[in-house]
Amino acid sequence: MYFPTSAARQLSTAPALPLPSELVLCLVPSPRKTLFCTLTKSGLSLWRVRPSAVLAYLSRAPSSLLEHGENASLHWSPDGKRIVIQTAQSYIVLISVEFNPDEVPYQSPPLAPSAQRHFLPGAGEALPFQSLSLHLEGVIRIEGTLLSVSPRKDYILFSTRSPPAVQRIPWPDVHLHDDANEDGGHKKSWGGYDTWVLNDRELPWLVDADVTITQMSHARATGVETWITSDGRHTWYSSTKTRICRPANQTPRGSSDSSSSQPQLQWQGTCIHNVDPPRWVQKRRQIEPDEEGDSFTYAEPRRAMVVAINAKFSIIAIGTYSGTVEYANLPSQEGLPPKPQVLQIPSMYARDGTGPVCTMEWSSDGYVLAVGWQKGWAIWSVGGRCLAWGFGVEYEVDEEKFQDAFMYGVLDLFWAPGNFELVMLAQSSPNKVDGQLFVIPFSKSATTGQHSPDNTQYAFLQMDDRVLVYRGADQPDMSVINPESDVWQHIKIPQSYLSTNWPIRYSCLSADGRLIAIAGRRGLVHYSSTSGRWKLFADELQEQAFTVKGGLLWFHHVLIAAVEVSNAYQIRLYSRDLELSNQNVLHREVISSPVVILSLVDNSLLVYTADNTLYHYLIIPTAETIKLHLCGSITFNGIIAAPGAVRVLSWMIPSAQKELGDPVDDLAVATVLMIVGGKLVLLRPRKSGDEEVKYDMQILADRIEFCWIHLRGIGTLENSLWGYDGQGIRLWLNALAIESSPPPDDAVDVPGNVKESVNIPLDFYPLSVLMDKGIIIGVENETGTRFSLPFAMFRHVTSSHLFLHHVLLFHLENAQIKEAVLFASHYQHLVFFAHALEILLHSVVEDDASLFNNERDDADDSAGNTVLSATIGFLDHFDDAMDVVVGCARKIEMTRWPRLFASSGTLRHYLRRALSLVA
Repeated sequence: MYFPTSAARQLSTAPALPLPSELVLCLVPSPRKTLFCTLTKSGLSLWRVRPSAVLAYLSRAPSSLLEHGENASLHWSPDGKRIVIQTAQSYIVLISVEFNPDEVPYQSPPLAPSAQRHFLPGAGEALPFQSLSLHLEGVIRIEGTLLSVSPRKDYILFSTRSPPAVQRIPWPDVHLHDDANEDGGHKKSWGGYDTWVLNDRELPWLVDADVTITQMSHARATGVETWITSDGRHTWYSSTKTRICRPANQTPRGSSDSSSSQPQLQWQGTCIHNVDPPRWVQKRRQIEPDEEGDSFTYAEPRRAMVVAINAKFSIIAIGTYSGTVEYANLPSQEGLPPKPQVLQIPSMYARDGTGPVCTMEWSSDGYVLAVGWQKGWAIWSVGGRCLAWGFGVEYEVDEEKFQDAFMYGVLDLFWAPGNFELVMLAQSSPNKVDGQLFVIPFSKSATTGQHSPDNTQYAFLQMDDRVLVYRGADQPDMSVINPESDVWQHIKIPQSYLSTNWPIRYSCLSADGRLIAIAGRRGLVHYSSTSGRWKLFADELQEQAFTVKGGLLWFHHVLIAAVEVSNAYQIRLYSRDLELSNQNVLHREVISSPVVILSLVDNSLLVYTADNTLYHYLIIPTAETIKLHLCGSITFNGIIAAPGAVRVLSWMIPSAQKELGDPVDDLAVATVLMIVGGKLVLLRPRKSGDEEVKYDMQILADRIEFCWIHLRGIGTLENSLWGYDGQGIRLWLNALAIESSPPPDDAVDVPGNVKESVNIPLDFYPLSVLMDKGIIIGVENETGTRFSLPFAMFRHVTSSHLFLHHVLLFHLENAQIKEAVLFASHYQHLVFFAHALEILLHSVVEDDASLFNNERDDADDSAGNTVLSATIGFLDHFDDAMDVVVGCARKIEMTRWPRLFASSGTLRHYLRRALSLVA
């Protein structure tokens, strides 16, 4: 899914400019992530993400540091125009970020007539630098020891220790006063406080009322709060604005008359991470105790330290004091407590422990979670697969010259736009310069931006400036399974396009793997591997006039693009054979709502929009052009709650409709396949009494990262559904025939209650499945170091796994020998077919031996021998049967021979053949 590549780029050994001796406390991106701030005790630096450069620096005066305290933490306002600094002495310092579009902070010097440029702007580097300035806007004193700050659109929310409360204050009115103060800021006027005391009366749903709120955050996508309490519990809150009616002579607690008429907040909460610290645990004094000096926190291992919400997959990640990370589903409307999934790090790579979790952030697409510990870092997929990690170095390095300090611990991190880079602030260490900033480049699967579940043959990876296409499907069988084979084609994206339209948002590959389309911030480009040429818009104004929003698809040589033009939405058709221009658009289809996802099944185009509607178009070639014909539409209101959570879309048509039905009627009979918030669902059509088509939702599994669908051919695999859950492939054979059986009335409807036909565990991350070769292709990360190199190197290694024996075993366990023979006959031409049969027999023999040993006391010699006998009977249909049995015998213990040969036929015959091979 996401894999680090190449080597990390070091931004600066001393980002705390101009005072490199100060420690960098935190690294915080702006809401749009085009800028980020680094904070020290006395100042802050404002950086641009691409290209990486310091745009502004603000240093607080010594008198301000003495009176208000040193900087402690930093937060951006939602509009990106203010920075809120929390100090060590319970003050809030407001910094305004002013954009000066008329000023050019940097311009390349003019070149001499004979001079030549030796470089071109890289990805995202052609746009001019922004002119920014930072100004001190004001200081707010907070009574009662400030603990946490969370800026919002209209107000600042914060928590205090004494009294234990949550308070709200509106943003200052910058126009009320214009008198400069001694710090260069201005006197402002603030409204009154709104206060919610943490007690049983005002917040009755708190588990314990005698706690404080140590950390607060707000997810704009979901509009909910996440609070961490001082006892280590994490509580998920939803806030609703409600106008509270009061008598004219009454005002809210702490509010002024002017604010009493504003809507007030009512909080509703659910405890997700319930920790019950034992009273006998030794208490650990906080670094900054209160005035009485008796404030303590429990050193409970499961105490929540950091929280990150994934709205796209409805998951919340909780980092703990012991270093573990837990996934939990967001609370349901029924209020059922979520069951956490504890993520596992390979123990061999974290021998000295991880330390507490310091920081976490989900990628903007929701597919991966970046975690920083006191002693390392890791990347996890949404299903719980650890994709990459760093806990020190595996091999010996020169400690004095080794520069990648982030390998030993990460204090803060965030994903850059496009999620192709991870920006890290390394932990301070005795041997390294403190406050080092690093950027790790990543390659990621194209399915994170757009997924075509029927295109399983070609794995497709994106990088910051290129795409990688898996070409092993076009090579001989042995090259596919050879990990040293060169099977990846690197295709550079045109620099002229990428320099102004970085980052890449969508990319797609045609069904035959020959055509590629790329869409960035504006416009699009496409490539043909036959000619080796890219096509770009000749008119840059036409390119910059639209944005691809909803996806790209190839229908033979025609590119289908969902675009937004001047706040209107269209589906455009471009020909690969024509130049890119508005005059050469083959067809324009205007739609009323933004496109969420596109999907193509044969010549049917499925368009799912933000108003929860599915449109079915037929792609109809004409004598001169090609056009879209609308066949019908249906709304999913009441079925899909959040259209933006739909990540995959396809459908399956019954065989009778494929052969004899009118394609216009496909929508009425098709079973729609979707991944909604990580849940793999089937929407089955049914007609009501008035002939209106309605859908019944059936949830097959939860935490599904992506899926494949095989609609035709290869016997058993026709209409098969493949889903990856972070641990392995879950395969449902003939998904159209899955019975929809409702659970009993007293049962809890738990996602994933439809058991798969076949489960294929994998020790790498799958990217494609070669149906005609019986192989699953994927990659895994490798991190290497050398004593002579001052940095770590990252690369991904191609891996493969045969799936034939898993499907054959399913048939044999169900006594379906005829179906197994028919399925295997599709693959008997493969070079490694006999090897696959040997793997099948070996697994059956081992399972049989385990079953026989467990039942030895109360079973005869034929116990558990049914599957083994069926397997031998199945092998007899192929010429390689004898070699398969003998080859398996050479790889198992001799104690298993009697049962193997007893099922295989004449013992003496097989034994003589095996001994001859050994000799």
